[in-house]
Amino acid sequence: MTDDGTVLERFADAAEEAGDPFVYPDGRVKPGERAYLYHEVSQTYLGDPVNIPVTVINGPAAGPTVFLTAAAHGDELNGIAVVREVAHDWDHSKLNGTLVCLPVLNVPGFLAQQRYLPIYDRDLNRSFPGSRTGSGGRRIAARIFDHFIEPCDLGLDFHTSTRGRTNMLHARADMTDEDVARLARAFSTNVILDSEGPGGTLRREASEAGVPTITVEMGEAHRFQRPLIDRALNGVVSVLAEYGLSEESTVHWPGWRTVISEDSEKTWLRADVGGIVDMEHDRGALVYEGDRVCTISNPFKTNTETVEAPFTGILVGVLENPVVYPGNPLCHLVELDADTLRAVERQQQYDPTRESFL
Repeated sequence: MTDDGTVLERFADAAEEAGDPFVYPDGRVKPGERAYLYHEVSQTYLGDPVNIPVTVINGPAAGPTVFLTAAAHGDELNGIAVVREVAHDWDHSKLNGTLVCLPVLNVPGFLAQQRYLPIYDRDLNRSFPGSRTGSGGRRIAARIFDHFIEPCDLGLDFHTSTRGRTNMLHARADMTDEDVARLARAFSTNVILDSEGPGGTLRREASEAGVPTITVEMGEAHRFQRPLIDRALNGVVSVLAEYGLSEESTVHWPGWRTVISEDSEKTWLRADVGGIVDMEHDRGALVYEGDRVCTISNPFKTNTETVEAPFTGILVGVLENPVVYPGNPLCHLVELDADTLRAVERQQQYDPTRESFL
């Protein structure tokens, strides 16, 4: 343990340190070392520190530095499991490069199990790159960004849908940026939503700072969903292979892929009436134009409205909370081109038990 309380562990013996140390305030992690630390990002009303957990794994050989972040929204838990398993359950004795693992960015929100920063009532994922002299949320973002994001070469930021909805596993990336597009494809999801991203999001601000970053969306808030976590871990393996951090792994092809650009057909289907929803398809389901997606009825089932798919596509996100009022989102539908549709249909015929894609 160092003077600042950081735990250092030597996990690989190297005759010669081939890489560079990872340097952070008050410490450094040499090649072949692993550091566990709590990094102060703010203070409470009592002046006590608000610390985020960070694990830095510096492999014995030189290579890229990759950050993995989760829980920028405090109730989004799936990504926490992904980052923790990468940091603490995987063998990194042959790692070429450095992993910077931050499983809980929004510690105050995580402790309260709510999406935004409590007290500040700010969205941490609209506060990057932050400001050392700005609002509370922007100060937290600045300490994270300056110390653990900007020193990296690329990054994966894990999220889930907000409460009451669930997403299939997919990536969000600015595919006009060649470096970001390479990362998004390497992660090996079936669906990539192509957009620059709102200002203040970690992926947009990191990418603009020269650290290609994608958002990985997976499942719903307030729970661990093992199948999605395992799929995301496979995506991490694929990224490490693509960038040479793991020479023993291979880049994975997901079987089919569609990139949904701003010009693609996509829509949030919304309720036109209030009532109780019977959703007939799960996230990731293939639906055809005219298929019944769900029905909305009153408590007596005397009035029922049917919601149909306006075009053929994949349900990227669907409602989990089965009560709505007019205007509530029901599902996020994205169109498939003819070639992708045939690939999806072939995959489902090959495995008829698979009615949807995680």
